[in-house]
Amino acid sequence: MMLQKQMPVWVSHYPPDSCQEDGDRPAATCALEEGLSPCHLLTVRVIRMKNVRQADVVSLTDCFVSLWLPTASQKRLRTRTISNCRNPEWNETFSFQIQSQVKNVLELSVCDEDTVTPDDHLLTVLYDLTKLCFRKKTHVKFPLNTEGMEELEVEFLLEESPSPPENLITNGVLVSRQMSCLEVCAESRRPKKRKKKDLLVTVTESFEHTQRVSPCLESCCSNPACFQYPKYFQPEVHVELPKSPWICELCCCAGQKGPVCQSLHCLPDGQAVTLPVNENCELHMKSTPCSQALDVRLGFSLCQAELEFLQKRRVVVAQALKEVLQLEEDLRADEVPLIAIMATGGGTRSMTAMYGHLLALQKLNILNCASYITGLSGATWTMATLYRDPDWSSKSLERAILEARRHVVKDKMPALFPDQLLKFQEELQQRRQEGYKVTFTDFWGLLIEACLGDERNEYKLSDQRAALCQGQNPLPIYLTINVKDDVSNQDFREWFEFSPYEVGMQKYGAFIPTELFGSEFFMGRLRKRIPESRMCYMLGLWSSIFSLNLLDAWNLSHTSEEFFHQWTRDRVHDIEDEPLLPEIPKCDANVLDTTVVTPASWLSNTFRDILTHRAFVSKFHNFLLGLQLHTDYLQNSQFSMWKDTVLDSFPNQLTGSVKHLCLLDTAFFVNSSYAPLLRPERKADLIIHLNYCAGSQTKPMKQTCEYCAVQNIPFLKYELQKEEDNLKECYLLENAQEPDTPIVTFFPLICDTFQNYKAPGVERSPEELEQGQVDIYGPKTPYATKELTYTEAAFDKLVKLSEYNILNNKDKLLQALRLAVERKRQKSPCPL
Repeated sequence: MMLQKQMPVWVSHYPPDSCQEDGDRPAATCALEEGLSPCHLLTVRVIRMKNVRQADVVSLTDCFVSLWLPTASQKRLRTRTISNCRNPEWNETFSFQIQSQVKNVLELSVCDEDTVTPDDHLLTVLYDLTKLCFRKKTHVKFPLNTEGMEELEVEFLLEESPSPPENLITNGVLVSRQMSCLEVCAESRRPKKRKKKDLLVTVTESFEHTQRVSPCLESCCSNPACFQYPKYFQPEVHVELPKSPWICELCCCAGQKGPVCQSLHCLPDGQAVTLPVNENCELHMKSTPCSQALDVRLGFSLCQAELEFLQKRRVVVAQALKEVLQLEEDLRADEVPLIAIMATGGGTRSMTAMYGHLLALQKLNILNCASYITGLSGATWTMATLYRDPDWSSKSLERAILEARRHVVKDKMPALFPDQLLKFQEELQQRRQEGYKVTFTDFWGLLIEACLGDERNEYKLSDQRAALCQGQNPLPIYLTINVKDDVSNQDFREWFEFSPYEVGMQKYGAFIPTELFGSEFFMGRLRKRIPESRMCYMLGLWSSIFSLNLLDAWNLSHTSEEFFHQWTRDRVHDIEDEPLLPEIPKCDANVLDTTVVTPASWLSNTFRDILTHRAFVSKFHNFLLGLQLHTDYLQNSQFSMWKDTVLDSFPNQLTGSVKHLCLLDTAFFVNSSYAPLLRPERKADLIIHLNYCAGSQTKPMKQTCEYCAVQNIPFLKYELQKEEDNLKECYLLENAQEPDTPIVTFFPLICDTFQNYKAPGVERSPEELEQGQVDIYGPKTPYATKELTYTEAAFDKLVKLSEYNILNNKDKLLQALRLAVERKRQKSPCPL
């Protein structure tokens, strides 16, 4: 019998109205499945190794093999050490209980034990257990070094598990395992007058791990310690006393020599069990099933709140399009295109220029035609400020611009005075006490608040829902990337989006309510709620200019970083087709190649640490912690759409395995916020690209085109090569042959006809020509990304330039709107 035939019984759940009306999108992308799936017993016998490489100069290797299967247990198992031997033979057997619906990749690490220094890690074999067939022994000789005939011999056996089937929840990429809650209380038989010392109770595999439990005189205490753990892992409870020998004789458990251990694997649900600690103390435990309801939304559809917003916003957009395009008839709901404004980053330059762009779009009434505004870095400063007013887009932006001008031109030095720094310190200490991991980015957020405002503001991202409740403004989406602290952006990054409704990653189809971002989760369940961050901390995160490492900086300034990668990457090679690996019957087509990872040298590791360390990266509790990858996650169309890094094929290293998210300004990868708009669930028909980056104005567009081409995401082909040295104010870009690609109106931030015209069709007088000279990118420009302060004249010039470039290209914008409406009409079914 083959493993893949042990299929679970699934029940599909479709949230009401979870998919848009478009009929060409497969409904499976919106399904959440829940059901029972059998577990299996895996036996691994580490037999022997031949021709072990020599780790030390003076002696042969003292070899042992470490086994790690994180989908079954976080505990690393190991063989005994065989000293000074080139061909060690162990014949040791290890057992794991595995879930067949998750991606189980066993890591077999060959190590050299050292007495004084840390053990040497020689290599690791990554073996996808999907290869194994049911009830059939699989004998494998892994060729580790063909030149030296080095090989590791292992035997696998997969059998039925006596445990009942496990209740799983999955969206086809992530899997939430069944959880249990262990309630623990300690009973002491010592008299009340005797001082009783707390017990240290550890439940391996649990979220809480270790807690202090105070002994009481009754077997049933009112406030037991609770441990949540995956039921089908192999947890154990360990009980010991904190070491304090001078009061040990007073303790209720005096005389205890070591920790008491008990496996929880066979603990029945709902039944109280007593664990004797010693003659004077015992532990009472009861395991109960945790609720199956998840606090993390697993699904690729838009959340219900966003769908309801779009329905309300569609009415506003339809009316605005009718007025702007002077249509004789009302647009039907399925004829209304989804229009978005996409802003890039660029510090104060992007914040200032965006005000001018939005003012012009408001004057043309095109702002009311947009359903989304996306931004990153400095553009988020404008967005966050505007959305404090629930009706900002229906009011003239002139007043908001004057307020922004006041803050941009003011002196920023008072924000660094000692009294202000002391307030920052107190604020950060409070944030730390709330449960956040405080970094320099949090200080940067407080500095932004002081520089762009007058006082401490309690406003939060979730408060922006008030600006969306009637569909009165476009929905704002703020974009960052999730990275790894010790890896280059080229090797690993994941899109991470924020909206007033939800925060999450489209790659995994995992989202949480915005007010829960920063709280602690495990296996999709909320474990500790932490107060929502104030907006200033989010602004610091979205524009975290201090978070790049040296390798990222090199990549930003050069076309290639491959030279450094050969020094900073471990050596990885597949051995699937090596002649020494015997033919193994593959019981599933969706398997990963068997891979050998050889760690880099000490020198290379030191070099890598220097190049990839991020001293100031933003770290937040990972709401994906504990969730595991589905066995077919690589074949999932949604995951494949965003699968773009080296680590995507290494499931043990992906985001669900780490405690903290490391979030970084998106501009360090691609300085654009297109990603949320390219999700199939949103399907933007027209994107107004507002560009604010320094240097090449076409680079964000070019990078986005190239990225989408590689990922097979419907988007434009880059065709501005000949225009790069002589850019126009606006480009209307479309691909008529590919109707699924969005139309884009691209506005580079340049000063062209503005030099001679103060308004469309209104020439400047000789006295006004100086007002048209805007040095945006010169060596002495006042608009450098590092500048937080502008003069009044510099601020006014940039706002007027941005406003002019939009107004002067009104015809192209109207043409784009007509194209979008026409395309939408062609796609919509004919009315009955």
